[in-house]
Amino acid sequence: MHLSALHIYPVKSCRGLSVSAAELDDYGFVGDRRFMVVTAEDGKFLTQRTHPRMALIGTALNKDDLTLSSHGHGSVTVGRALRPTVGDKPRPTRRVIVWKSTMTADDCGDEPAEWLSDFLDLPLRLVRMGGAYQRPIVKPTARPGDVVSFADAYPLLVISEASLDDLNDRLVAKHEEPLPMNRFRPNLVVAGCPPYGEDAWSKIRIGDVVLRNAGLCARCPVTTTDQETAVRGKEPLKTFATYRRDAADPTDVNFGVNLIHETKRGTLRVGDAVELL
Repeated sequence: MHLSALHIYPVKSCRGLSVSAAELDDYGFVGDRRFMVVTAEDGKFLTQRTHPRMALIGTALNKDDLTLSSHGHGSVTVGRALRPTVGDKPRPTRRVIVWKSTMTADDCGDEPAEWLSDFLDLPLRLVRMGGAYQRPIVKPTARPGDVVSFADAYPLLVISEASLDDLNDRLVAKHEEPLPMNRFRPNLVVAGCPPYGEDAWSKIRIGDVVLRNAGLCARCPVTTTDQETAVRGKEPLKTFATYRRDAADPTDVNFGVNLIHETKRGTLRVGDAVELL
């Protein structure tokens, strides 16, 4: 088995980036979901679940900056490491909410807020993980010291190519269009295992990095959103319901596996061997 692709998502629920290598820190891949769009009034997180047009917001990273862009809407750039002050005042922070977790984040200022508010037609702010950010993983599979970025619950998600191939075979058999991997927003894509082989992994080693299985990933309506057009359909959830229902909660359908990295520092590269432990 080997890594066939790596992806990071600089802004929660906006378009991701394919990368040839990804460095790890305490929170997961460096640059992955370190920014988030929130409502201006109460700091609640936005995702494609309720705002599928977020799929149309492209992201780009360089050493210093994040750039958001969309066709016909221009772009806006914000620093990845914001200065601690704005003028002679401390940088504003906001209390923000992701599901049941509340944390403190840096406000990225008026320019990206205005760009996002205009694009999504809602009063919004862009926030960034800053020096005051703290968010432990609250799931039962977590251990002391495990933390997470603005991701829903876990630092990383893995899906095998074979699992997607099996899903697409089922879709084509129903005269539906096959789906690309970007519908499922994985961080790691693995080649060389059987379909859904990842479900049963306890731990894996990639180079010097050890990652453990934190549980199957229950899928939401984001998977039904075309990431190029933001048009929403019924698949793959309709097909998942026929064979991927969760045994403990049949209202959930699973695809992919959440991972927690036990090795908090290291670099993964496309082509790296994946070893079962």
